[in-house]
Amino acid sequence: MLDLMPSLGGWRPAVSGERCAVATIVAASGSVPRPPGTSMLVSETGRVLGSLSGGCVEGAVVQSAFEVMADGGSRLEHFGYSSEDAFAVGLTCGGELEVHIQPLGDAAGRMRLEDLHRYFAGDPGAPLALIRRIDTQGGGAVVVPNPETFSVAESAELAALLGLDATAAAPATAPASETGAPDVRGRRAAMLAAAAQLEPLLRGGQTGLVRLAPRDGCGYAYARSVADAEASPEPVTLLVESRLPAARMLVFGANDFGAALLPAAKLLGYRVTLCDARPAFSGQDRFAAADDVETGWPDRYLAAEASAGRVDSRTVICVLTHDPKFDIPLLKTALGLDVAFVGAMGSRRSHRQRVDALLEAGVTPAQLARLHSPIGLDLGAVTPAEVAVSITAELISARSGAAACAPLRDGTGPIHHLPADDFSSEPRRPAEQRRPSEPGFGSDAARQETAWT
Repeated sequence: MLDLMPSLGGWRPAVSGERCAVATIVAASGSVPRPPGTSMLVSETGRVLGSLSGGCVEGAVVQSAFEVMADGGSRLEHFGYSSEDAFAVGLTCGGELEVHIQPLGDAAGRMRLEDLHRYFAGDPGAPLALIRRIDTQGGGAVVVPNPETFSVAESAELAALLGLDATAAAPATAPASETGAPDVRGRRAAMLAAAAQLEPLLRGGQTGLVRLAPRDGCGYAYARSVADAEASPEPVTLLVESRLPAARMLVFGANDFGAALLPAAKLLGYRVTLCDARPAFSGQDRFAAADDVETGWPDRYLAAEASAGRVDSRTVICVLTHDPKFDIPLLKTALGLDVAFVGAMGSRRSHRQRVDALLEAGVTPAQLARLHSPIGLDLGAVTPAEVAVSITAELISARSGAAACAPLRDGTGPIHHLPADDFSSEPRRPAEQRRPSEPGFGSDAARQETAWT
């Protein structure tokens, strides 16, 4: 649902007060276009905001949304691929989706579109979470403005969402003598069981499904597996969506490559800062895509940001200055911090010299192992725009643990791959035999050693 909030204020049905239903992906497996938490709003007049699958199941979801608006209930729809029936509604990509569909409105246990708009009308990048109850025995939602510090066990609002008395929100550390009654202790245990699953999702900025299985008629215990939960009488089921502030990317180097990387990083959702010690470079208009532009000595700026608590385990550091007087002190500082990624631009020769200088400066081999240098995946990138794609591709790969090609730092061959002559039917001669006017004139090896990336 969080993905729709920035567009909700301008959606006509939300402004005019039409009845609406929300459809949300709550489980996905195999090859599917969108992850759990993706939502789509459907109005009573058939207007749609958002998409779940890029088109292959939307029609059926809209029809189900009309039905839940008519009968007032909620439902869980399953969509998959059926090889027996080519005309069945499903995912041709072969994946499977579970989609929860519920009406919005004023009835007890329902989310109100007006409330959601009010809650989410602020800064679209501010930390926020939404906890929705989606089992058939309950409904409603709790909005969490500070998911990183939210205490589940102390939330009366969440206790009410779970169908527990507000006393379940009493501090979990309270002595038993102060509460005494077994039902109060059971409620507290229920809240602790909920906290064990909810808080990691909230504080990690993640989306997930939490099932709390009934136990002894009092309180809830988290199920050990989905199968355990489904074997119980209906588990309390919560969909958690959590959004943390945008992770930071610190780009050092006001040059062509930095200018190309800024908009690419913004597309990935980073808050981007460009830093360069040279005012004549950092002050250029082409770096306006950055959220912040700082002029200062790079290692000093990074150290100051870390001391102020503005660098954390999600921060990405890209060193594009390609100048040892900047690179070495900056990388020594960066590799001593708990950050998500540290990468540096340079040829393989530059990298070898950089490693020697960092070792001499006191950087340990374990710290050096974290350095992505040369930065980027081996895509054959040449232009600044292509290098930006290569760098962002490695960031995604490092974050997900998957890659279709190796990082440049793991290779040994040329960093740039010279393209074949366009539309030429004649074979290319070796580089050393070409005339100065021909593409690729000169020594490939020499050019690779002086290349920037």
